[in-house]
Amino acid sequence: MRTLSIGVIGLGIGEQLAIAFAADSRCRVATLCDFNPAKLANVGSRLPGVRTIGDAAAVIDDPDIDIVVVASYDNYHFEQVMRSLVNGKHVFVEKPFVICEEQANSVRALLRERPGQRLSSNLILRQSPRFLDLKERIRRGEMGELFYLEGDYNYGRLEKIMSGWRRDMRDYSAVHGGGIHLVDLLMWLADDPIVEVSAMGNRIASNGSKFKNFDMVVTAVRFAGGAVGKIGVNFGCVFPHFHNVAVYGTKATFVNGRETALLYTSRDPAAAPHVLNTAYPGVHKGALIPSFVDAILDEGEALVTEADVFRCMSVCFAIERSVHEGRPVAVSV
Repeated sequence: MRTLSIGVIGLGIGEQLAIAFAADSRCRVATLCDFNPAKLANVGSRLPGVRTIGDAAAVIDDPDIDIVVVASYDNYHFEQVMRSLVNGKHVFVEKPFVICEEQANSVRALLRERPGQRLSSNLILRQSPRFLDLKERIRRGEMGELFYLEGDYNYGRLEKIMSGWRRDMRDYSAVHGGGIHLVDLLMWLADDPIVEVSAMGNRIASNGSKFKNFDMVVTAVRFAGGAVGKIGVNFGCVFPHFHNVAVYGTKATFVNGRETALLYTSRDPAAAPHVLNTAYPGVHKGALIPSFVDAILDEGEALVTEADVFRCMSVCFAIERSVHEGRPVAVSV
């Protein structure tokens, strides 16, 4: 079996993705790319024998590269994903894989013409041990029938949108860049798509900065099977980075905490909840890589499939439309 050759564009999160690919015996990291020479040299020194270049197009156009990892700034994703697919590459892209519905439709159309090519995105919360444990409890019926799910993406890093590329990017979306994790997680836990959203937001926390989109968005969601939920995206909170998740079923309620989670199985206020000590987040940024390689080599299905990526982004697009238009929006299939 030929070793898959990997090219990585963008060495923020891309460094950790490169390390994950390098750890897979079926892969070889061939090229690292970043426009920051110092970062490129720094990361390259930790992966000896890997070529380092500053030109993303050279990675994408290299006929020897099998997989392009797109971990550049969000506004570069679409062009780099499309060019990679046109050149016959498989693509693993940081979220959000594109920034608007028209771009997503273009990628979807191209993939339909190329069924042998794989695309996935780094929706990593699915691999957190705490949420894997919760998913298994739901599967076993311990939670009963789910009727309400909520998740908050408490970013706690306001400086990320007050300066740097997010501030400078036109209409950077906190929903696309952060809330997407909770959108995917809740649909995965429920095994049910979100079909309608109604959102509102504000930009009080970033008032006075050059950032012009909403830094706080809260969305009521409806799932196809009848459950309802809430997704919050909070970039300005005075709080450490945290995924606040609560899942309510007819038999039990799960509430995530920073140190432990609690599982309530009784309505009696005197009954103590079960303390769940599973690791959180406890997951490497490259944890989805092995299953993505499996899918390329026909050895299994990616944990995040192309369908998952498009479904998740469709919900994010609907939320962004709802918060700007001030009305409920049906999610496009």
